[in-house]
Amino acid sequence: MPSHSSLASTSPKDVVLTRRQIEGLIADGKTIVIVDGKALKVDAWLEYHPGGDKSIRHVIGRDATDEVNGMASFQIGRIEGRWKNFLPPIQGGRFRPYTVETDLLTQPDNSGESNPDSDSESTSAPGTPIFDAAERSHLTRRSARGGLQLRESSSVSSMSSVSSFERKPTPKLSHMDARTQQEIELDLNKYPPLDPSTQDEIVRCYRQLGQLIHAEGLYQCHYTNYLIELCRYALLFSLCLVFLRLGWYSLSGLFLGLFWHQLVFTAHDAGHMGITHNFVCDTVIGVVIADFLGGLSIGWWKRNHNVHHLVTNSPEHDPDIEHIPFLAISHRFFESLRSTFYDRVMTYDIVAKYAVQYQHFLYYPLLMLGRFNLYILSWEFLLRGLGPRKGIAWWHRWFEIAGHVFFWTWFGYAIVYRSIPDAYGRFVFVMISHMVTGPLHVQITLSHFAMSTADLGIHESFPQKMLRTTMDVDCPAWLDFLHGGLQFQAIHHLYPRIPRHNLRRTQKLVQDFCDEVGIPYALYGFVDGNKQVVGRLADVARQAAILAQCQRTVAREGLAAGH
Repeated sequence: MPSHSSLASTSPKDVVLTRRQIEGLIADGKTIVIVDGKALKVDAWLEYHPGGDKSIRHVIGRDATDEVNGMASFQIGRIEGRWKNFLPPIQGGRFRPYTVETDLLTQPDNSGESNPDSDSESTSAPGTPIFDAAERSHLTRRSARGGLQLRESSSVSSMSSVSSFERKPTPKLSHMDARTQQEIELDLNKYPPLDPSTQDEIVRCYRQLGQLIHAEGLYQCHYTNYLIELCRYALLFSLCLVFLRLGWYSLSGLFLGLFWHQLVFTAHDAGHMGITHNFVCDTVIGVVIADFLGGLSIGWWKRNHNVHHLVTNSPEHDPDIEHIPFLAISHRFFESLRSTFYDRVMTYDIVAKYAVQYQHFLYYPLLMLGRFNLYILSWEFLLRGLGPRKGIAWWHRWFEIAGHVFFWTWFGYAIVYRSIPDAYGRFVFVMISHMVTGPLHVQITLSHFAMSTADLGIHESFPQKMLRTTMDVDCPAWLDFLHGGLQFQAIHHLYPRIPRHNLRRTQKLVQDFCDEVGIPYALYGFVDGNKQVVGRLADVARQAAILAQCQRTVAREGLAAGH
């Protein structure tokens, strides 16, 4: 068995690392990711990664073959057999240091697998109670969608990486903890079980589908589609200038807002390298569109969005659903969770306690003002230098700052200040142009807000988690330009670099995949999808109201008992 010191003298392709050795490396602070059976040490890449370090930290100790692109130059060894995921340190996982002596004490045989009772998984520090009552022991069932006959032998925790094959006594749960457990139970009953054979079969079919998508040419971008997009952008901006010249400021603001609304779709494509598939070219396209023309930071978006794609709908980790004090799509936000993305506690304070009770009424008004918040987040990202300052992306920050100066010159100075003579006209123009982009924020949140926020643990495969936490929106093909590919978010989460104009063709292939493996494919019309979202917000609002009433009752009884 190789020691740490022997790794340097052996070719990385020849070194076989045990799970305990990799655990020890992580315990020593190393950033180890498993990709295609290779153990990659990517510490040197953390400060250079264009999408931010946190997207890497969320896959430490995990088999991230389906989440990331291979980085063979960082290989330090390889693994044998099926990899059993650790819980990443950023999500609360704890890891034991490795020495040959301690390894011999914990190895019952030479298989390289640790004793489950002393495994690092079981020492993870959960941020919420462990819900092992969700365990299903060798329960045979068939998914509601049909498909594979599956056997389940798993238990799931809200935050910990407790082994899926250990049964623990169930503690008495609070109302909120019982609600969390109930949501886990619902997902366990609805989706395929988490045993290795079932999840491995899902991954095998998913990768086979990826090969089929490549063979069908669905990763190839047809640039004539973007020529049509450019014509649409030019028309909208020209109408903005025409009505501005005529003094019809409301109509001018309307067309400027529609211009921004359409631009975001191509910025999203560029951010995922889905246009030219070239890092520099797509970055320049993204910055020109987002920063120079839209006043928003594509770098901030990448840092935020990459994490969202990895930990979709996780209340503690996904910044796209962390909107306290105004919106909460899960009762778990009542617990004042700590956001690993923002690195702060999302305090469920007096403002949140009031606002969340009415969030289903506030949802659309808040989204109408969402663009103003994006300006703040963009400038915070750029001024604090939160993006990479070295490596291939060192120039992004300065290019983006130049873009923002350009944007506020043409929009803030040339149009709002110089072209509109009075304060009222400026106010109307700014508000209309920004509120018109509200439907875009509805489109962005629609695919996730009504979907599951339950954490089924470290053994759930990437494709199952993406389909469990994301819905698609059904619309006729002639309306695709209005949705900009955001109506195919489930497909996009599975294969982020497929050009959006090819997503409709990909949909049938993904639906066939879902039928084959027994994963429900969530598809709603735009109206029904909105009903689902508002219904979820109303449900959480009712829970917030009940909690507030209970707290007031307890406070009154406490005061009465004191007299």
